[in-house]
Amino acid sequence: MHVLVKGTGVAGLTAAFELARRGVVVEVSERSGEPSRGASFYAGGMLAPWCERENAEEAVLTLGKVALDWWDEATPGLVVRNGTLVVAPARDRSELTRFASRTSGYRWVDEGEIAVLEPDLAGRFRSGLYFPGEGHLDPRLALKSLHERLSNTGVRFHMGIPVDERLFDRVVDCTGAAAVGEISNLRGVRGEMLYLATSELSLSRPVRLLHPRIPLYIVPRESGRFMVGATMIETEDAGAISVRSMMEFLNAAYAVHPAFAEARIIESGTGVRPAYPDNLPRVMQDCRTIFINGAHRHGFLLSPAMARHAADIIRQTLSEGTGS
Repeated sequence: MHVLVKGTGVAGLTAAFELARRGVVVEVSERSGEPSRGASFYAGGMLAPWCERENAEEAVLTLGKVALDWWDEATPGLVVRNGTLVVAPARDRSELTRFASRTSGYRWVDEGEIAVLEPDLAGRFRSGLYFPGEGHLDPRLALKSLHERLSNTGVRFHMGIPVDERLFDRVVDCTGAAAVGEISNLRGVRGEMLYLATSELSLSRPVRLLHPRIPLYIVPRESGRFMVGATMIETEDAGAISVRSMMEFLNAAYAVHPAFAEARIIESGTGVRPAYPDNLPRVMQDCRTIFINGAHRHGFLLSPAMARHAADIIRQTLSEGTGS
């Protein structure tokens, strides 16, 4: 069986990895000249199935639970399993209660416990929710690691050059938002983010600040860098970040800790994420092509499960003797 995977975002690389380790001969194509520069490049990398259940279907929790172990195995040393801390200003405690009512896998923490989990947040929040089973990774490092592992095992990459799909037994289309307009009911949802840098603050885990208008998450990276994000805007415009979003991000970050007032904005970015009407990903087959798409804001969380599903379909085809 000879399979072409189209796309080097998180869906494409996880599918290629899952197929390759099952013994399938895989090649990967990417229309642009470099890998992983789409929405995956701007992702938060939170492996947080219990938190995401707050505003998503049960499938996000059940499918997302496999993500931490999958990424741990695929990208050794990159998954940080320190859980997730959810907080809110005292005036918005009702937001914490609402959040708790819609999810599970947490425990309530008071001001003292918050200080133990995140010493730099001591005295800033009276209560919060701690999700100990969750984790996070740096998406850019994870995709780079997957790309290198695939290359080292002999997977061939075609970057920025056309590939004749007729040479392959199956095609796995993981082209994400580029397929909007080509796949029925697929739409684009814009996400925006900032990278801030400060040596005045240290965090060990993602911190989510609940707010009635714009919930915010802050994900620690290396060397005093923090990824800040949250927006979900119903548009396929991938232009520069808006003034409104920039102001809300910075105001919310300052509400988490005043040190962010002196932080440097070292990067801003936007990505258009593919989504179906129910905001859940789908694996669909049309003749020789299998489509993996529609991960919405859950690319790193749900791509492992989608990759396994697609690989199962292809392996079943192989076992039935209908492949090469």
